[in-house]
Amino acid sequence: MLMSRRGFCAGSVVAMTSALAGCASDMQSPLLENIFQSGPHPKWAGRTVDRPNYDAIYAGYTDEKYPIEAFDYHQVDSQFLRQVVEFKGIAAPGTIIVDPRSCHLYFVDSKDRATRYGVGVGREGFAWKGEAKINMKHDWPDWVPPPEMVEREPDIVSQLEKTHRGLGVKGGPRSPLGARAMYLYGDGRDLGYRIHGTTEPETIGTYVSSGCIRMCNQDIVNLYPRVALGTRVVVLG
Repeated sequence: MLMSRRGFCAGSVVAMTSALAGCASDMQSPLLENIFQSGPHPKWAGRTVDRPNYDAIYAGYTDEKYPIEAFDYHQVDSQFLRQVVEFKGIAAPGTIIVDPRSCHLYFVDSKDRATRYGVGVGREGFAWKGEAKINMKHDWPDWVPPPEMVEREPDIVSQLEKTHRGLGVKGGPRSPLGARAMYLYGDGRDLGYRIHGTTEPETIGTYVSSGCIRMCNQDIVNLYPRVALGTRVVVLG
């Protein structure tokens, strides 16, 4: 197990603070302040209208490049399981809204429906907010720790191997990014944050990461093909 699996985005936080500061001003707009209130009962997210068969959707997947283990979804509160809810906001279909306070990610399906997923989000001191776009996607992605992390935790180097992006962990069952990753960009550059799978699905619904947004592998596999490059992502404060 990698030493820093629970906080593998930490090294990006300091380096990307100035980039995110440029996004923060967008969060003060009337749209986000008045429509997208954060919290356990946001005004723009209504009642649940559909729940899938959890035994089926959280079963193991054997038709992947690497097998995905079944998710024992009883380990997390039922509010963090995938479901379709009423959507009362004004975001365009295809938008992703992340509410870190409630540990939920919403994919806007239509003008009045959204799919809600449970997520693990940044712990205190590493949380971030702003707007970004998804400009890159990878299935079973390699993970390469940022230089700041290697400097802070030099012992991690012995656990890394060569990948096409540098020393890291090759995509597969050991990668902290899980089965899929979608990369957030702003101002024409990689912000250092991802929406990604995880090897620790039991942490969904908690404040565990260092700014990245983690989902159980079954949920990121479900979301991934629905998200086009250029998709708008709003992370609430």
